[in-house]
Amino acid sequence: MKVKFVGAGPGDPELLTLKGHRALSEADIVIYAGSLVNPELLKFCKPVCKTYNSAFMNLEEIIAICEEGVRQNLLVVRLHTGDFSIFGSLREQIEALNKLDIAYELIPGVSSFLGAAAALEIEYTVPEISQSLIITRMEGRTPVPSLESIESFAAHQTSMAIFLSSGMVDDVTKQLIRGGYPSETPAAMVYKATWPEQKIIRGTLATLDGLAKEAMITKTALIIVGNCLGYEFNPSKLYDKDFVHEFRG
Repeated sequence: MKVKFVGAGPGDPELLTLKGHRALSEADIVIYAGSLVNPELLKFCKPVCKTYNSAFMNLEEIIAICEEGVRQNLLVVRLHTGDFSIFGSLREQIEALNKLDIAYELIPGVSSFLGAAAALEIEYTVPEISQSLIITRMEGRTPVPSLESIESFAAHQTSMAIFLSSGMVDDVTKQLIRGGYPSETPAAMVYKATWPEQKIIRGTLATLDGLAKEAMITKTALIIVGNCLGYEFNPSKLYDKDFVHEFRG
């Protein structure tokens, strides 16, 4: 047996992958991120499946349950919000399992930054407007490397998805403007992307903090910044009738 890490997706249970659904439906033990994972996903589990809310657990407790389950030849699923490769605390868990010689499998999920883009009806990469996406977070209780500060990234003025920072909107927007974005740069916040209670606010870097306060959004939201949110766009070459490539001469 092994531990299966499953990305739960951004919230909508139908955005769980088929492979993730199969793992949940077969699991004997599920350890889920209760503060973020939609509890509706647990309905995919067997009635006899044991569930543990990791919001009340530390790393040692999580690993102990994983170890006990695997030693008893039970299938353990570690259910993470979104995709565990982005701010998922994955590395520390798999390193602990490596030390115990416990096998694991990683089943990726749909990240919330993708759910937010769908909610906003945008494309992060717009030809000649923005061809890159920066995924980052504001420094808080966990430090950020000095070369990766919000302010330093702002010099690129490209599309940006900012996690774990919805309680610090004023600081975020000030750093972005100080770093190089014009104050009128389009900005948005998506609260609980793809959940039934999803909420979207749109504005600019100059107005976003006030809009967030008015909407009382202080957590569980993504900040999206850049001209990808604007009305200007250029069509891609891919479907241009005059653009020749190997499949269309």
